[in-house]
Amino acid sequence: MGLSVTILGSNSALPTSERNPTAQVLNASGRFFLIDCGEGTQIQLRRNRVHFGKIDHVFISHLHGDHVFGLPGLISSYGLLGRTKDLHIYAVADLERLLIPLINYFSRDLPYKLVFHSINPEVSELIYEDTAMEVITFPVDHRIPTVGFLFREKPKERKINKEICDFYQVPLRVLPKLKKGEDFLRDNGESIANERLTFPAPPSRSYAFCTDTRVNSSIIEVVRDVDLLYHEATFLSDQEELAFKTFHSTARQAADVARKANAKKLLIGHFSSRYKDLAPFLVEARAVFEETEIAREGGVFEV
Repeated sequence: MGLSVTILGSNSALPTSERNPTAQVLNASGRFFLIDCGEGTQIQLRRNRVHFGKIDHVFISHLHGDHVFGLPGLISSYGLLGRTKDLHIYAVADLERLLIPLINYFSRDLPYKLVFHSINPEVSELIYEDTAMEVITFPVDHRIPTVGFLFREKPKERKINKEICDFYQVPLRVLPKLKKGEDFLRDNGESIANERLTFPAPPSRSYAFCTDTRVNSSIIEVVRDVDLLYHEATFLSDQEELAFKTFHSTARQAADVARKANAKKLLIGHFSSRYKDLAPFLVEARAVFEETEIAREGGVFEV
């Protein structure tokens, strides 16, 4: 099962000629989850050859324009493209109240259904799950109600060792139980340990999306041991006071969160438009946490 993140936008409030407002796509073995939807997202989807029709779930962290202004246009385009599948949108309740008048005015009679799922930004909660994946929210510290998202694969089944199973003449009906970790009891009463008949399950992977927040120690436990952490880094450390005042983080602070959480890899983004050169962000973050990368537009990062 593949898990990867494509960066559609990495800038903060103001788009630039090279960087777009926040938006990402998580690809989980061909199922696409859109995370935030800043202005220009649908153009970025096309540039990065992400199939529109494969996005059925949209997760909005908060209702600042640079994270949501692209959503009305995307909803309209889906209608023009003849979409018929439901589109699920996960956000604070105000988003539905704000969007419905726009949709009724500009995109009346959509050929598909919008399904809104209300998020409580004050608690951590499971908001989505299927047979292989679950999505959990967690509160962050921003000027308005805002959440991060933890995408986590469910535990996987063990793999059958066909050669050994054939040796012990394990019936086909028993294989599903072996995958779940059960031992095999032969007709003669002999018990064969599961570890002899199977290989360990592949590790479950996880991705945490944490944008628009001041340094918040409570985040660390939620994202502990995550495989890939995206954390906002709006400013460099010489603007730490401004970062605090505007409820944002610096590159060094983001790296410190990754280090304390024992993340395997860190992506930093949500850069202020005052910065043309992003190289200093990487230098600053890597001084604290070596496994750091810049979340540049078009970048694809394997989890």
